[in-house]
Amino acid sequence: MGLFLFLFVLNFTLVILLHEQTRVGKAHAQILQDLERLDYSPSNQLSQPPLVLGAIDSEVKLADGRAANLQRFLRSINSPLFEYTDIIVEEADKHGYDYRVLVAIAMQESTGCKRIPPDSYNCWGWGIYGDTVTKFSSYEEGIRIVSSGIKRLYIDKGLITTEDIMRKYTPSSNGSWAWAVRHFFQRIEAS
Repeated sequence: MGLFLFLFVLNFTLVILLHEQTRVGKAHAQILQDLERLDYSPSNQLSQPPLVLGAIDSEVKLADGRAANLQRFLRSINSPLFEYTDIIVEEADKHGYDYRVLVAIAMQESTGCKRIPPDSYNCWGWGIYGDTVTKFSSYEEGIRIVSSGIKRLYIDKGLITTEDIMRKYTPSSNGSWAWAVRHFFQRIEAS
């Protein structure tokens, strides 16, 4: 009887894990289908101005390519962050980290801001634990505060790999958080 119960529980657990893996696989497949439908024709691409040595324009423009890349990706998944790509790139440049960081974390934490606490504008799980929910007044405020926090609390302390960041950001993760963030880095780059 004990062996039967053990095997039943094990089988039930495996079925649940398989179901969850299938659900995640279908969600990833849907995202990939959405990305494939984007128009990448040369007439739809933004051209970049010629490089002028010694002239650096700190103003972020869609012609930069990074903001356009983010916007394509975020629009394809219907994320409200697609309207804030210039600010995301500006903050990344200001604080000296890869422009994909905030979006990759938002993808992992809230499916690109689709699943956030009501009226929180908090796509990053920033200061959300137990019954505590950190709220921002807008996505822009959230981007700026989280960006500054990433710089101050992680990068300035030498935490620069996804695994290093994960150990502090979400210490209970078994590595899946870092894996997912890296996965979304690649998806954003491919868009």
